[in-house]
Amino acid sequence: MESWIRCWECGLEVDDPYADSCPSCGGLLTLETDLEQLKSLHPYDLRRRPIGVWRYSKFLPVSEEKAVTLKEGGTPLYDCRCLAGIVGLKRILVKYEGANPTGSFKDRGMTVGVTRAIEIGAKVVGCASTGNTSASLAAYAAKAGLDCAVILPAGNVAAGKLAQAVFFGAKVISIEGNFDDALRIVRQLAADGHLYLLNSINPYRPEGQKTVAFEIMDQLDYRMPDRIFLPVGNAGNIWSVYKAFQELISIGWIERMPKLVGVQAHGSRPIVKAFAQGRTDFEPVEKPETVATAIRIGNPVSGRKALKAIYDSGGRALDVTDGEILDAQRILGRAEGVGVEPASAASIAGVMKMSQMGELSKDERVVCICTGNVLKDPDVVMRSFGKVEKVRAEVDAVRKLITG
Repeated sequence: MESWIRCWECGLEVDDPYADSCPSCGGLLTLETDLEQLKSLHPYDLRRRPIGVWRYSKFLPVSEEKAVTLKEGGTPLYDCRCLAGIVGLKRILVKYEGANPTGSFKDRGMTVGVTRAIEIGAKVVGCASTGNTSASLAAYAAKAGLDCAVILPAGNVAAGKLAQAVFFGAKVISIEGNFDDALRIVRQLAADGHLYLLNSINPYRPEGQKTVAFEIMDQLDYRMPDRIFLPVGNAGNIWSVYKAFQELISIGWIERMPKLVGVQAHGSRPIVKAFAQGRTDFEPVEKPETVATAIRIGNPVSGRKALKAIYDSGGRALDVTDGEILDAQRILGRAEGVGVEPASAASIAGVMKMSQMGELSKDERVVCICTGNVLKDPDVVMRSFGKVEKVRAEVDAVRKLITG
C-alpha cells in the first residue's frame, strides 16, 4: 500500500523517515495512504484473518512481512448491562484494551512503529513515557532485537508499568521533571541521531492505534455506535480513532462517524478548557495533577488533532475529578468484573457524568475505550478499595469476618 508522510499543518510532504515534525513549519506529521484499491473490497473480506491489528494490514503503511508482533489487538468488546443499568442507559459497551500483550492499547501503535524502525534500519528506539508507552516499547524492542531507552518523570510512573520496562530490558532513565520535560529531552536525542523516537508524535504509531476503531466496527457488525468515549492524555488515541473513521468513510464502508468524546482528569485538562472556549488550540497546563498517571499530561502533543477530531465528529470534551475516576473504576470492577487502571476509568466516568448532566439519551449506544489493565497501577487499588483483613489462623476468627 503506497503511503507518505505529510505535515498536518502546512501540507508539505516529508521524506525524512526520522522526522517527528515538519522541517518547514514545525507542525505535526501524519500518514496519508492510497486506499483506492480497498473500495473494491467488502469489510467482511478481512475476516479471513484472525481478529487483531494485522487483520487490517491493508490499512497499514508498513510491510506485514517484517511485522514485529506479539499478537496484539483482538481485545474483548464487553456488553456491560449491569453498568448500563447503574448509569441509566440501555447499552454500554466496553472495549477492553487491557487484554493486549503488555496490558494497554499502546501495543497497537507499537507493533507498527517498531516494524517501521526495522524497515528503516534503526538500531535504537526510545520514548518519553508516563508508563504504558515505555512498557510496550520495551517489549516490542525486545522482540525485534533493538536497544531501547525510556525517559520517565521521577515519582510519576505506576509500579506495574515501571516493572515491565525494566523486565523487558530497556534502559530506564528517571528525570527530575514531568512528562513534557521527558518528551523534550527524547526529541532532542532523536534529532541528534541517537535513537528512533516512538512516542505518538511519530506518525506511524497512530496508524496502529487506529485499528481499535476497525475492531469496534467489526465486532458490532458495522452497526454504528452513537458515541465513543476515550481517555485523553497525549491525545494521540482520539485522533487515531477519528482517522480510522475518516478512512472507512472514504472507501464507502460507512457513511458517518460516531461522536467522539474526549475525557480528561480535572487536574490535567487543557483540551477541555480549549473546547469550552470554542478554540482550535490550547494552553498547556504547567503542573498537571491526577491519580490517573497515564493521562497526567499538561501539554499533549496531539492536542490540536484531538480538538479537530472532537469538533468534526460533533463530539465534546469534558473533565472528571479523581474521585469520579476512582468511583468509575470501582463500579466497573464490581459490577462487571472488568479491571482497568485509573486513566482507563476516565472514559467510564465521562459516561456517568454526561448521563447525570442529562446530556445522554437512555437509548444511545455508547462505547467506552478502556486503555489499560488494573494491574498497571496496583498501588491505587490497595490505597483506594479496601484492605486485606488479618486474623488468627482459626476457623471462628475467619467465620466472624465472613458472617459479620
